[in-house]
Amino acid sequence: MGHDVLDIRGTERQGMFDDELWSLAQAGQRMLVTTDKGFSEHRDEPHYGLLVVRLRQPNEQRIHVRIMAAFRQFTERDWPGFLVVMRDAVQSVHRA
Repeated sequence: MGHDVLDIRGTERQGMFDDELWSLAQAGQRMLVTTDKGFSEHRDEPHYGLLVVRLRQPNEQRIHVRIMAAFRQFTERDWPGFLVVMRDAVQSVHRA
């Protein structure tokens, strides 16, 4: 879809502390896509977008489907300051 993606899975950065990951995303002016609901604590801070995928039985394919649904629903201009939580059948949206 033409997005510039930084994937830390399988790299030396995998497993970094949440605060470090948040700082990395903000320094790079990147939205953060995660399955870690703890990042929602940043919802009221200025940020470049936060997508949290919370599924009952997550696997790579189901997570991918929900991520792609969010990317189809919201434009690149929508994401700054947006927290979207994608669940199995519903989603919630919070604007900072």
